[in-house]
Amino acid sequence: MNATLKNILAVVIGLIIGSVVNMGIIMISSSIIEPPSGADVTTMEGLKESIHLFEPKHFLFPFLAHALGTFAGAFLATLISASHKMKMALLIGIFFLIGGITNSIMLPSPTWFTVLDLVAAYIPMAWLGYKLGKAV
Repeated sequence: MNATLKNILAVVIGLIIGSVVNMGIIMISSSIIEPPSGADVTTMEGLKESIHLFEPKHFLFPFLAHALGTFAGAFLATLISASHKMKMALLIGIFFLIGGITNSIMLPSPTWFTVLDLVAAYIPMAWLGYKLGKAV
């Protein structure tokens, strides 16, 4: 297979699988840590209206979803890509970072969470995915 095509496929697969991991963690989060009483977590509007009820523990799974989704996507992109493996992994991190920035604009969250999420969940996890993928 052509190296360029393989690299594009690596990024597409990384984005898809990373998104599946992200969404899977978000889907199970409320069964592990109950949402605050009275919070509607089924819609974006409900989240916006009830975000003030959330405690720090309620932000654990969103952070893990962002970090592990990015990690999984970057790891797979590193394994699948034909060349420029670090660039492919970091491209996954950049795509997910853009999503994180967009999410932080659409859904206001505490400043500490926004900073932690944007600084630690995307580019560093993409780099770790690359490192692990390169070692395999």
